[in-house]
Amino acid sequence: MQVVRTVKEMTKLRSQISGPVGLVATLGGIHVGHTTHIDVIRPQCETLVGSIFLNPTQFGQDEDLSEYPAEEKADLNEFDKHGADIVFVPTVDEIYPKDGSVRLIDPGRVSLELEGIYRPGHFDGVATVVARLFSIIRPHKATFGEKDAQQLGVIKHVVKSCGFEIDLIPIPTVREQDGLAVSSRNKYLSSEERTAATVVYRSLTAVSELFRQGERSGDVLKQAMESVLVDEPLADIEYVSISDIDSFVELRRVHKVARALVSVKIGRARLIDNMILA
Repeated sequence: MQVVRTVKEMTKLRSQISGPVGLVATLGGIHVGHTTHIDVIRPQCETLVGSIFLNPTQFGQDEDLSEYPAEEKADLNEFDKHGADIVFVPTVDEIYPKDGSVRLIDPGRVSLELEGIYRPGHFDGVATVVARLFSIIRPHKATFGEKDAQQLGVIKHVVKSCGFEIDLIPIPTVREQDGLAVSSRNKYLSSEERTAATVVYRSLTAVSELFRQGERSGDVLKQAMESVLVDEPLADIEYVSISDIDSFVELRRVHKVARALVSVKIGRARLIDNMILA
């Protein structure tokens, strides 16, 4: 496995690759969710490129950029164990040259809802760094997780608006045995908070069951989620939503399918999750 740290070296190396290239882009903090991505895409490409870049432009002023649980040596080891050929590990100056040559990418209308409200500027950073990585690595395929469903919607917009010929492979949310979505930020949870965090998945399963029983009112479905969450004193609710699966606009009534989404804070961890209602 080759570790590449400059855009110049990555560009040169990429020019020597002729077969299908796959990309698994990460912030670091590699866990079983990331390795699931690697294992899914590995058989679909000749050359698998991973990236580790803790992107400062997608973190807000009061967010956890300086504390994010990433360890380069351990992360590289995980990529190696799961068959990556190249891992791109650039510095901030490599991705965002000081000459200002990297332009801000519009994240599209999907970025205006939910996470876009609670994390202003976040999706600007996501869209810009993803477009930059796509331009440098030029993958044929790339994986992104359905846990971050709205982010996946933004990336679909970036691919279309920028004209990238890339096949996006959505990876279903990887969960712990008790349902908690796997996330690097789960490391922030104390033992008590980790137990409390199961309330997020329980709220989603509750609304899914209510939907299965025939309920279609957006307000009633949201209330079902909230009623589960409020019973957990350690959970601070940011939002619950019953939204259109593509636009993430709130639905007053569900006619066919919808997406239930939730964001809570438990201790230092901000946890998001979602589930399709169909």
